[in-house]
Amino acid sequence: MNMKILELTTIEELLTAYPLLIHLYPNLTCLEYEKQLKEMLPHNYSMLAVYENSELIGLSGVWLGHKLWCGKYMELDNVIVAEGFRSRGVGAILFDYAKRLAKQKDCTSIGLDAFTYNHAAHKFFFKEDFVVKGYHFVHALNQD
Repeated sequence: MNMKILELTTIEELLTAYPLLIHLYPNLTCLEYEKQLKEMLPHNYSMLAVYENSELIGLSGVWLGHKLWCGKYMELDNVIVAEGFRSRGVGAILFDYAKRLAKQKDCTSIGLDAFTYNHAAHKFFFKEDFVVKGYHFVHALNQD
């Protein structure tokens, strides 16, 4: 495989990830995606994108932040590998890059959330030396 990773940081670059991202969020319109990106970009958001030749085959959102319990951290968000490329090392390449980037940016840790039913992802995250540190509780607002 001839893969390369790019960090996407502009609206124009991030919009190119939409065709792969909608596999996670099929109801997300491109217009809504662009609107959300405009809100997210000023808050240390970018995306890591894995390409084979010119085809986008994997991506992860990246947030940089600070928390009292861990200091500066990186959070991976919306991790996805295109279906035909799973179990071919794309995720490992993506995570290796993220780990190097987190160290370059002086982060103390990398975190991510995973839906409780996504067992295949859990298996991969454990393989990448992630551990379950706690629970992510959510209280949904504005639900009818």
